Amino acid sequence: MKVTRALQPILPLCQRLLPDMPNLAGLAVFPSLSDLPSFPSFPSLPGLPNLPGLPGRLAGFSVALLKATALDLAILAGHLLLYPSGMAQERRCAMRPELPGPASAGEPTHLPASSAPPVVLLHGFIDNRSVFVLLRRSLAQHGRHRVESLNYSPLTCDIRTAAELLGRHIEEICERTGSPQVDVVGHSLGGLIARYYVQRLAGDARVRTLVTLGTPHSGTRVAPLANAHPIVRQMRPGSELIEELARPAPGCRTHFVSFWSDLDHLMDPLESACVDHPDLLAQNVRVTGIGHLALPVHPAVATGIRQALDTEHPPASADVAATAPRSGGLTVA
Repeated sequence: MKVTRALQPILPLCQRLLPDMPNLAGLAVFPSLSDLPSFPSFPSLPGLPNLPGLPGRLAGFSVALLKATALDLAILAGHLLLYPSGMAQERRCAMRPELPGPASAGEPTHLPASSAPPVVLLHGFIDNRSVFVLLRRSLAQHGRHRVESLNYSPLTCDIRTAAELLGRHIEEICERTGSPQVDVVGHSLGGLIARYYVQRLAGDARVRTLVTLGTPHSGTRVAPLANAHPIVRQMRPGSELIEELARPAPGCRTHFVSFWSDLDHLMDPLESACVDHPDLLAQNVRVTGIGHLALPVHPAVATGIRQALDTEHPPASADVAATAPRSGGLTVA
């Protein structure tokens, strides 16, 4: 067996486990195992990792991976039970902010504070709004009562069509609530649909903040057998849609906050879940120790989402966009 073929599937993992071994990929130059040089003393060679400490590093990684996988499986089991409850669209109602009641004697009268925009939640591939049950509860407990979850059809085969439908929903929400803007939280594919609406369909006029959770902004190579589905093909690196999102977007007014996990098994490479675009005001937040399915339900991520939605941003302009930082170094553990 050639070393090139044997190591190719695990090279990204090896390079993460052994960051101090930059020439690991150079093993591919040897056509067979018999051509590899002999190393009489690994620890004494410059550039090689500290091999005595390697088992501990591997063990730590394995424990974290096992914990994240177990959590994802538990969340999947619970979500399967809730899935039927989220298949129908939720009822729409007027969500205008409530005015304060009359002040009691001796109490000062307070003017109503400017209310935050409604929050729109958009689920991922082959999912529905039930994935946001815990996030909705967290938002409501902290004063965000104007929250709506949207379902798009599981038969949707084009991200552009889904983005147009999202735009119509948002226009209806703004008209019904009297709010000129909304905030959007999108999980996985939902974040990509929302980004296309914002970036390519002039949705930045309506979306104040877009929070994405495990969204393949640069495309993902995972599960090649799933390429039979048109949506999956659109989420591949180098696809026409991903290239379209890489085009210039001068003056985009929406603020992006992207949560990405170091154990997200659906992102390949992991950093594809980061927003990397010179024209977008983006902050990338690394989440440690949890998998893809846990992102919409984990309490630490929910806290980060609330902080992102509660942050006031100055109106974006061409000058601001040219000088604003593109990413942040925040980490959610």
